[in-house]
Amino acid sequence: MWRYSKEKRIIWKWKPIKRVHFRWRFWEKPPLLPAEEKKAEKALTKKKPKVEKRLPKEGRSDKKKKKKRVKKGTETYKIYIFKVLKQVDPDIEISSKAMGIMNSFINDIFKKLVQEASRFACCNKKPAITSREIQTSVRLVLPGELAKHPVSKGTKAVTKFTSS
Repeated sequence: MWRYSKEKRIIWKWKPIKRVHFRWRFWEKPPLLPAEEKKAEKALTKKKPKVEKRLPKEGRSDKKKKKKRVKKGTETYKIYIFKVLKQVDPDIEISSKAMGIMNSFINDIFKKLVQEASRFACCNKKPAITSREIQTSVRLVLPGELAKHPVSKGTKAVTKFTSS
């Protein structure tokens, strides 16, 4: 309820509504119910237990160690392309765009070779791809003279691996 003061201002009176809620001035704290007052008094009188300091575990220091994030590098053939380029002509340089094109070209050829070799393994009912499937896929994917050099290098590498 409300009433007028001497200055003709409205003053709100405390009036209980349904014995639970009270009206109060919005700039003041709301009043506590009797049960809430008792709980608040008990909470203030309770003694809080003293917190013990944690001892550091063996092998650990007090300071928090930050974990370093390791970037997952994408595997590329850029290093190998650069090495072959320097073997052919040490004076020639290559731009980053050209290096990207060469890298995608090698990835494309590699995918074609593996796809063809897996087809051969499936047709021959073999569980794994061997050097024989790789050799036949190189002969099929690469045309004529381009296939001879990789085949000879591959056989040379396989014989060197089996002999050692």
